[in-house]
Amino acid sequence: MGPLPRTVIEAFLPFAGHAELDLVYQAGNAAGIEDQPLRLAIRRMIAAGEITQDGRGRRGRLALTDAGRRRLARDRLGLRLALAQDRGEAPWDGTWRLLAVSVPESERAVRDALRRDLADAGAAVVSTGLYVSPHDLSAMVGGGNLVRAVATSLDIRGVTSPPEIAELLWPALPIVEGYQVAERAISGSEDTGVPVVTRQILLADALERAMRDDPLIPLELRPADWAPSRIRRRWLDAWTRLAARLPEEVVYRGWLEPSRSR
Repeated sequence: MGPLPRTVIEAFLPFAGHAELDLVYQAGNAAGIEDQPLRLAIRRMIAAGEITQDGRGRRGRLALTDAGRRRLARDRLGLRLALAQDRGEAPWDGTWRLLAVSVPESERAVRDALRRDLADAGAAVVSTGLYVSPHDLSAMVGGGNLVRAVATSLDIRGVTSPPEIAELLWPALPIVEGYQVAERAISGSEDTGVPVVTRQILLADALERAMRDDPLIPLELRPADWAPSRIRRRWLDAWTRLAARLPEEVVYRGWLEPSRSR
């Protein structure tokens, strides 16, 4: 499975400055993506207000808008949380965050969008309009349409043990299975017949796919030797080896900076 066109585009987008479209197209072509899917993805991102384009064709340049920077920042929050968990630097504080959606029926579109945001952030539904997470989701889900509370104990249909609650609300098996794509990418990352930048993009795309449905439940609530954590450590080792083969960062500039200080 090749990377998504959007993944290739985002790989070159710095938080400040521009991405040269010629590099985007070259990297996409090397990863097996033709120009047309890349052009369509660029148009969709422009229409969504996430990027702007200056110039035409391969001589053009892309830049993030404020909305695009906010979206990428939210995505990278998840990655940084995952890597911090893997290093033992993000212990659970023992509290559950309860979030209730409080939107009148007349604003159904706002309510539905908020529910999607909560689900995307990894919160689980425990009752109609009521969500729970072991994480503070304020940085990912904002607005004044939520009622928030914290609890040090939780009883969900008679289940009170925190690890059992985690398994009930966020079952382990589909999450673990989702990381198989990352394992395959790690195995292929030493293929010297593929350019280093292409291998980095394939690694990044695989991890994004693996983490898409991972709510990053604290490791205290998961079985010992949690497979996703082990795979992410291997992924980071593979990424670091590839990055060391280049004279400078070419893709995902600065995205792991907080994770490099150990």
